[in-house]
Amino acid sequence: MKVNAAAIRQIDEAGRYRDKDWPRGLYLQVGPGGKKSWLLRYVLDGNERFMGLGPLDVVPPPDVKTRKGASVENAADKAIAARRLLLDGIDPIEARAKERDARRADVAASITFKRAAEEYMAVHADGWKNRKHRQQWTNTLREYAYPALAERLVSGIDAAAINDAVAPIWQRIPDSAARTRGRIERVIRWVKEGKPLPRPAEAKRVRHHPAMPYGEVPRFMAELKNREGVAPLALQFLILTAARTSEVVNATWDEFDLDAALWTVPAQRMKAGRLHEVPLPARAVELLRAVPREKGNSHVFIGGRSGKPLSDMAMLALMRRTHPDYVPHGFRSSFRDWAGDQTNFPRDVAEAALAHTIKNRTEAAYRRSTALEKRRKLMDAWARYCATEAKPEANVVPLRRSRS
Repeated sequence: MKVNAAAIRQIDEAGRYRDKDWPRGLYLQVGPGGKKSWLLRYVLDGNERFMGLGPLDVVPPPDVKTRKGASVENAADKAIAARRLLLDGIDPIEARAKERDARRADVAASITFKRAAEEYMAVHADGWKNRKHRQQWTNTLREYAYPALAERLVSGIDAAAINDAVAPIWQRIPDSAARTRGRIERVIRWVKEGKPLPRPAEAKRVRHHPAMPYGEVPRFMAELKNREGVAPLALQFLILTAARTSEVVNATWDEFDLDAALWTVPAQRMKAGRLHEVPLPARAVELLRAVPREKGNSHVFIGGRSGKPLSDMAMLALMRRTHPDYVPHGFRSSFRDWAGDQTNFPRDVAEAALAHTIKNRTEAAYRRSTALEKRRKLMDAWARYCATEAKPEANVVPLRRSRS
């Protein structure tokens, strides 16, 4: 049918409509709710694209007659303008987006430097190391940048204006002057780039699992020893081995050599994807010999359902009932803090006990040994510590008496 201005008003069925007299690729699009808009279909570099040209109540049809000869851009005009860009190999959608971005940048840059700096600090504060870092930003900009630039529009601040702002302190306090200039430039660049959001790693740093202070661990182990069930046994084993929850609940009997007091966790079950050998202290072996077994179930810590391992949530649920401020994974931090504060074992031995990946490639290539025997001594010491009820004065380190 002839899709003229009169016919367009009568169309109420959803779909796309076009008239043979319209520019190539121009369609009237009718949505499910009856809303009508203009659409241009085109193909560029083998890719089909659809470009919206505006709603019908804003952009008139191609054959509309304007009143008193007034010039009004209609749907055909917009379609023809887009096709002219296509003749030059320019994607009209991308061209429009660039124009929009340029306008947005112009508008964004039409704010004062002080307002832009405050917005920048608010957006990036969560990614900064500490409150002191934020205070340094605030102080340097307030003292050295705002006197000259606070009410200046960002769009009007150039290198000369920045140099003028820091010139009074350039010779007197050059380090502060250089930092201030860098911060001014960073704020201006951020605004002109469209105020991009910081990378997730900057915006939100790693949150550590709530860890029980190691001074409380011996008392907690004594509590667990008096509890019945598989979950208390598994949690004791997790603490003694400084292992992850998944490594413990999914452990199978074929991974253990109880005579050699050794637990070999296969690579596919390790976070780093590497086989990990865990030397077992005597108390850990004792726990393993005490855990209940189920015929046909190869898992060490069996669950409530036949043939299944203990639930991932069982140990967490136990801690929520007894010590809700901490989680099982936090005992790895408890162990690491104890090893660093209370022992003379080398750092690399403690890190190896936790199966941490060495980020320094040179160090990783140099230290090929897993230091198994050294780790065995460390884990034995940790087990002895866990079995000793902590006293209030346990963290006091006596000073050596000087020789007379």
